[in-house]
Amino acid sequence: MKESKTMQAVPGSGVVWQAFRAAAPQTVPVFAGYLVLGMGYGIYVQSLGLPVWMPMLMGTVVYGGSLEFVLASLLLGTFSPLSAFLMALMIQARHLFYGLAMLERYKGYGLRSFYMIFAMSDETFSITCSAEPPQGIDRGWFMFFITLLDQFYWVASAGLGAVVGSVLPFSTKGVDFVMTAMFVVIFLNQWEKEKQHYSGIIGLAVPLVCLVLFGSGSFLLPSMACILVLLLVLRKPIERADGIVPGQTEKQKEAAQ
Repeated sequence: MKESKTMQAVPGSGVVWQAFRAAAPQTVPVFAGYLVLGMGYGIYVQSLGLPVWMPMLMGTVVYGGSLEFVLASLLLGTFSPLSAFLMALMIQARHLFYGLAMLERYKGYGLRSFYMIFAMSDETFSITCSAEPPQGIDRGWFMFFITLLDQFYWVASAGLGAVVGSVLPFSTKGVDFVMTAMFVVIFLNQWEKEKQHYSGIIGLAVPLVCLVLFGSGSFLLPSMACILVLLLVLRKPIERADGIVPGQTEKQKEAAQ
């Protein structure tokens, strides 16, 4: 581990390039989802009469997905900092749980850690919490490039949508369903990797119970809290059931199977 951290401090161009090449294929599902949703977001912002550059600016400095859709409409209303703050907190509060879950994975990577924390979207979290770099690939750069590529896809797609929307009118109705489809694909991919599917079952059962108990408007945060607690408490039993050894690469896992 110490050797790895030294390598990360002064990486060669070959180390960085190899990490980029290993990370890029991991982000293909995100690219597919962001291309459609990002363009839809850009078209939506353009339809509100905001400048063409606005979606790219918000995608760069806010990068909040659904929050950006809300902020676009808030920009046209009466300025209310408190209302905007509470709205942002309500929409993005789930990222508190993402951050807690990723503390160990993002530890010790210098300035890259700050960027990865800032740019941790739902999709990036879904990938980085489970993806392992191939043998010989620097983990810090691997996760950094997954994060960077995901944000680049969003900003570029939003900009493209704004440009297209300024030329041709589009209806954005139903375009956000692509996010649901993308999460289903990521979930199925994770389900296939597991032997016992305990974490997948927890991820399905807990939200259903919370939906019944708290209703559709308030179930998300309790669900995230319960899932986080259960996965932290049951982490070692789940890893043992799936034959996971801490620090083991994907190739080593496949060889063990």
